[in-house]
Amino acid sequence: MNHRGSSHRTGLLRREIAALAARMMAEDGVQDYGFAKRKAARQLGASETESLPTNAEVETELRAWQALYQDEEHEARLLEMRSAAISLMQFLEPFRPYLTGGVLDGTAGRFSHIDIDLYADSAKDVEIFFLNADLRYEHREIRRPGPDAPEAILLFEWEDVPVRLSIYPAHLERIARKGVERARLTAVEALLAEAATAAQP
Repeated sequence: MNHRGSSHRTGLLRREIAALAARMMAEDGVQDYGFAKRKAARQLGASETESLPTNAEVETELRAWQALYQDEEHEARLLEMRSAAISLMQFLEPFRPYLTGGVLDGTAGRFSHIDIDLYADSAKDVEIFFLNADLRYEHREIRRPGPDAPEAILLFEWEDVPVRLSIYPAHLERIARKGVERARLTAVEALLAEAATAAQP
């Protein structure tokens, strides 16, 4: 096979993997882009090292899928999750919360959780804050500790929406993580207000 034919086949395979990974995220509640891509590649008979699409390519397919199959449901769910994120960020304001992930970028689906990053002097301070507020949570161990990894991850529900809270050391707040969009409370409130205005007849 010539080089052009090979690259064309690779491009088609990338798109197939991206589309299948997006469907898994939309329908099956898979949250992790890397996991979805590897699983999709295996199902399509591709090796996990060849032809894997970028997260951006999967996100494009995910947005297309939601627009086609989950349009009204997706918009309603996103509105509900952003509203819950705002009240949660107000509650967590002492720890400088940032919204990240699908609720921020608009790709959150029916199985998604709210992703919040906190920057605190100590993860223990946050856990004590939760205990004092009588808010039940599950403490998740960090699988790959590193210089820019969170100190702790807390899983809980807020207004019947699942939340994943990543707690980072306070000094990391100034350092933007590569490829991670994040927003403070005022920006999320503006997003919600914009959506409410757009929804008016």
